[in-house]
Amino acid sequence: MPREAAEALALQGLKFLAEDALRMRRFLDLTGLEPADVRARAGTSEVLAAVLEHLSGDESLLLVFAAGHGVPPQSIAQALALLQGARA
Repeated sequence: MPREAAEALALQGLKFLAEDALRMRRFLDLTGLEPADVRARAGTSEVLAAVLEHLSGDESLLLVFAAGHGVPPQSIAQALALLQGARA
């Protein structure tokens, strides 16, 4: 998977979370991020990886996202590994 595809998938994940206030609140609570932080740093590897980690950590959320976006669930882990490698 190219890096651009991993970033695009993570941005779709962020949009998916933001579309539902409860989903987004849970993401913010678990990551410790503030809404302003997410807005300011949405395209950074750190935030994008946090989104994918969050999706990966909740199987039902992961499956809903994957099905709704027509991507295999394992693509989330592939994208996460790529973005985490970019942070190292």
